Amino acid sequence: MDVSDLQEDLMVEEDSMDDLIRDRFRLSAISIAEVEAKKSGMEIAGPVVACVADLAFKYAENVAKDLELFAHHAGRKVVNMDDVVLSAHRNDNLAASLRSLCNELKAKEPQSERKRKKVSTKKDDKASSSNAGRTTDL
Repeated sequence: MDVSDLQEDLMVEEDSMDDLIRDRFRLSAISIAEVEAKKSGMEIAGPVVACVADLAFKYAENVAKDLELFAHHAGRKVVNMDDVVLSAHRNDNLAASLRSLCNELKAKEPQSERKRKKVSTKKDDKASSSNAGRTTDL
């Protein structure tokens, strides 16, 4: 087996994983639509549910791409909550809900796990280095 065969196998495996994720997402979206329709006492035609599921998947793909771009633009390799909030900037209600959720999560996070940044200015550094050389007579 040569390198091109391995690459082809990896691509086929990746495509099948993408199909699996898409199918699971689609099934979940269909289940949610059916449950919500039932709660409301409505019926939804099968093609409409399938269309909504496909649109939801395409929307999720676009949001994921946006999140990657936001993180990359900020010089990070990992998406964080700020990126998620930023992705909702066109929808005021969603953005407000995400900010609220973000604040709740931050409040629940133990203080020891939060990253603390040591704020040090050049004045502080100069003052501490000049004081380090002085001794006082008592």
